[in-house]
Amino acid sequence: MKSAPETFNFGEDWLTASTALSIASGKTKIDLTDATRKKVHSSWEIVQNIVEKGDPVYGINTGFGPLCTTKISKEETIILQTNILQSHSVGVGDPIDKELAKLMMILKVQSLAKGFSGIAETTLERIMWHIENDAVSVVPSQGSVGASGDLAPLSHLFLPLIGLGKIEFDGEIFPADKFLKGVGLKPLKLGPKEGLALINGTQFIAAHAIKVVEKLHSCLSQADIIGAMMIEGLQGSVKPFFNELHALRPFKGNIHVAKRVKRLLKGSEIMEDHIDCERVQDPYSIRCIPQVHGASRNAWLHLKELVEVELNSVTDNPVIIDEELTISGGNFHGQPLAMALDYACLAASEIGNISDRRIYLALEGNSPGVPKLLMEDTGINSGYMILQYTTAALASENKGLCFPSSADSIPTSLGQEDHVSMGSIGGRKALQVIGNVEKILAIELLTAAQAFEFRKPMKSGIFLEEIHAEVRKKVAFADKDRVFADDIEMGIQMIQDKTILKLINEVGIREKISLMTKYSDEFEVY
Repeated sequence: MKSAPETFNFGEDWLTASTALSIASGKTKIDLTDATRKKVHSSWEIVQNIVEKGDPVYGINTGFGPLCTTKISKEETIILQTNILQSHSVGVGDPIDKELAKLMMILKVQSLAKGFSGIAETTLERIMWHIENDAVSVVPSQGSVGASGDLAPLSHLFLPLIGLGKIEFDGEIFPADKFLKGVGLKPLKLGPKEGLALINGTQFIAAHAIKVVEKLHSCLSQADIIGAMMIEGLQGSVKPFFNELHALRPFKGNIHVAKRVKRLLKGSEIMEDHIDCERVQDPYSIRCIPQVHGASRNAWLHLKELVEVELNSVTDNPVIIDEELTISGGNFHGQPLAMALDYACLAASEIGNISDRRIYLALEGNSPGVPKLLMEDTGINSGYMILQYTTAALASENKGLCFPSSADSIPTSLGQEDHVSMGSIGGRKALQVIGNVEKILAIELLTAAQAFEFRKPMKSGIFLEEIHAEVRKKVAFADKDRVFADDIEMGIQMIQDKTILKLINEVGIREKISLMTKYSDEFEVY
C-alpha cells in the first residue's frame, strides 16, 4: 500500500482509498487550506444570495423530490434543512462498522470542500472535529437505494450535527445531545441548502467500495501465495506460469499472477523432483490460476480506478457552479460504482470458487505421496474431508449473493426518482462475499500446508518454506482427527491479519528478493 501523506488537505489533495483508510485510522492528519476555505465561503455566499433574491432553486427554497415545485419562504429555509435530516433518517438494520461510518464522513468532507455545495465553513469544521476525535455517528446498514445518493444513511450520519441521533465514542454509544453537551459543543443551526448538501451523495456506497478495494486486494494477494503452496503440495507443473505462454494473451492480471507464482516456486526442490514426470497437465484449478486469479485482479483494478474518481468528485445536488449557474443534475446517482461493485463481488466469489476446487483436489489422493483426505490413517479418521464441506457451503452461498444489485431498480419519491442504482446493497453484499472468501482461503491455507508436509524432507523456495513454518507455529500437523474448527479460526485470523503477506514482505526485504512485476504499481497500490 502506498504511504499516505502526513497531512491531507481536503478539497485540494487527491484522495485515494489508502489515504482515506489512513485518515480513518488516525495516522494521517486533516486540514483545510486558505484557498479551499475561500472557495467554500464563496459557494456559501452564492446560496445566501439565492435566498435573498427569491428565485426558485431546487433544495434551497423549494421542497425535495416530488415537492420540488413547492416554494419555501426565506424564513422557512432554515427549518427545511433541519426537517430533511429528520425525515430522511429512516434507516433500519444493524449499524455499519464504525470505520465505514468514519470513512463516510471523510468522503463527504472531501466532496463538500471542493466548493460547489454551498456548505458553511463551520459545518465542515464540525464534521472534521468528529473525524479527528473519533466521535462517529451510528448509521443503520439498510435503507439506501443508491440514488438520490445514500439519503437514509447520510441523514443518520449527520443527525448529531443538530443534536439528534447517536454517537459511538471510546467503545460506548451516547445520545448525540448528551455527548455534545459533555464535550462542550452546541448543536449547529444549518443554513439554506446545508441539510440537502449533507445527505445527497454516494458516500455510503463509496465507503463500502474502499473496504472492498482493500479487502479484495488482500484476498487476491494471499490467494496467489496459497495457490503456489498448493501447487507444491500436489507437485503441479510450473510451465503454465511461464511468461512465454502469457505473452501470447497479455492480460495484465494474468501476467502479474503468473510472474508472482513462478517467483514463489523458484528454487524449489519439490518442483525439481518431478520435472521429468509422466503427467502431461494439471486440472484447471491449478493450471489456470493465472487466468482466473488474473481476471479477478483486472476487476479489482477497474473498481480501484473508478473509486478514485468518485472520491474526488462532487456528488451532491444541486451543484453551485457560480453566481449565474446552479445545476440540479444527477451526480448523486450511484450507478458508476454500483456496476463495478457487482463486478468485484463476482471477482471475489470466483477466487473462493477456484480455491474450493483446489481443496477438493488435495483430498482426492491422486498426487503421488499425498494420501487421500490428507491423512495416512483414515477410516477411523475422516481427515480433512469435512473441511471441504464448509468451503463448498461458503462457495455456494457466494454464488447466491452474486446476483447483481445494479440489475434492479424500484422507483421511489413518487416516481421523481424513477431509476435507482441499488449500489448500497451491492457494496454490503460484496463485503459479505469477501468475508466468505477469507474463510475459504483460510481452509485452503491449512490443506496446502498439510499436503506440503508430505513433501519433506525436500525443501521449497525461501518464501513458501517460511510461510509453512509460520502456519506450523499456529496450527500443528494433523496425524489424527481433532476439532478442526479451532484450526480454521486460527487460519481465518492469519488471513484477516495478512500474516503471510507481512511475512512475504519481510523475507523479500531480508533476502533482497522482489516479487514485483511490470504491473505492480497498478495491482499492489490502493
